[in-house]
Amino acid sequence: MEKSAIMVEFLSKKIDWIDIEYWFYIFNDLSLIYIIVPFFILELIRYAYLKRLNKNLLLDSVANVVTFGAFLAIEIALGILAITKVYFWVYQNISLPHLELNWVTILSCIILADFAYYWEHRMMHRIGIGWATHTVHHSSPHFNMSVAYRFGPFDAIMPIIFSLPLVMLGFNPILVLLSEVFVQVFQTLLHTEIIGKLVKPVEYIFNTPSHHRVHHGSNRQYWDKNYAGIFIIWDRLLGTFEPEVEKVIYGISEPLKSTNPMKVFFHGITRFYRKLNQIEGVKNKLLVFVKPPDWMPKKQETYEVE
Repeated sequence: MEKSAIMVEFLSKKIDWIDIEYWFYIFNDLSLIYIIVPFFILELIRYAYLKRLNKNLLLDSVANVVTFGAFLAIEIALGILAITKVYFWVYQNISLPHLELNWVTILSCIILADFAYYWEHRMMHRIGIGWATHTVHHSSPHFNMSVAYRFGPFDAIMPIIFSLPLVMLGFNPILVLLSEVFVQVFQTLLHTEIIGKLVKPVEYIFNTPSHHRVHHGSNRQYWDKNYAGIFIIWDRLLGTFEPEVEKVIYGISEPLKSTNPMKVFFHGITRFYRKLNQIEGVKNKLLVFVKPPDWMPKKQETYEVE
């Protein structure tokens, strides 16, 4: 009973922003130095040992970094608008009473941000305009840490829709943003073939490299599975879980076959635009934005994507 009281007291203890920013800095920003870059070098060594290190893989990795730079520029521009304007306006005007900063609210915000990420990620796969940008992330035929930084042009926009409810619940917008980044950094660590399946309790509750390899598979049974960020339990509860059984073939159903960074970054949008032009009728054109990516009006034949 005494231990429980100590734990409750610890979790409810008020935390200063300087402490929050410090810990997020350690786990988010510095992870690039002490985990991601060293791990990617290890992956390159493994590729070389397996005689899979080739020009295509190296150029693909370069393209991934370039798309991240373009994405980051868009995210910074939108971040200034969304965080300083929309988020704080919602926070000050239409949110529930503001929550103080303690370990309970921080952990709650991370869990809710992860749940919001699940639905955002699912939407990115299941509606046309979402897949037009998110397909960039899935278009690499390789799977390594650099692929985690492969982003599409609108990938910074969609999360806003799912983040605002957290702000409306009374969570500070900056805490919401930091929690989203934490979820993204956790996902970065899952992009690897080096780590096999982990012990069953971990595999059951958390997203793992094995689960995320499935998510990147172009194998038909792996399509639209394992959307989770941190907790795979969301997929198990909501019927979108698939275990890694068959060898994963990475990429998308209509392969990109290019390592040109600009083509990689914009190919989803250009394909979406070509499809839109081939659809007849204003109503059908509007439906393309919200219908599944493979949707076509019944009276029209399937179009050619290339």
